Amino acid sequence: MQFDLKLPLLGFETVSKMELQKIDDIFMRLESVGEGPSFTLINPFALREYSFDIPASLQALMEITPESNLLIYNIMILQSPIEKSTINFVAPLVFNTDNQMMAQIIVDNRMDFGIADPISNYLKGEANG
Repeated sequence: MQFDLKLPLLGFETVSKMELQKIDDIFMRLESVGEGPSFTLINPFALREYSFDIPASLQALMEITPESNLLIYNIMILQSPIEKSTINFVAPLVFNTDNQMMAQIIVDNRMDFGIADPISNYLKGEANG
């Protein structure tokens, strides 16, 4: 599904349209339409408690209502082994699937969100079972 960016991605201000592709229930792939970046995304709700407020200005810009179908994903920097991969919980991507609009927001009022949180912090070890 293709999405129009309503606010530019940090560092990629010239990208205006991206395509979201499902990998599985936890991971997605986000690729620029045409020249530009691609990202591996992760569903934060599969890992931890995760909530934040979407600013009213962004809700208006993306035409978000209480009935809107939203997807929330975070950019993940893949490393080998996977336990060394990091997740950016500070700058989630919000997708409105009703109108194919997306934006990245900055959650700056949460001390429990890291910009490069190791995924190993959220993986269950065999001892935890």
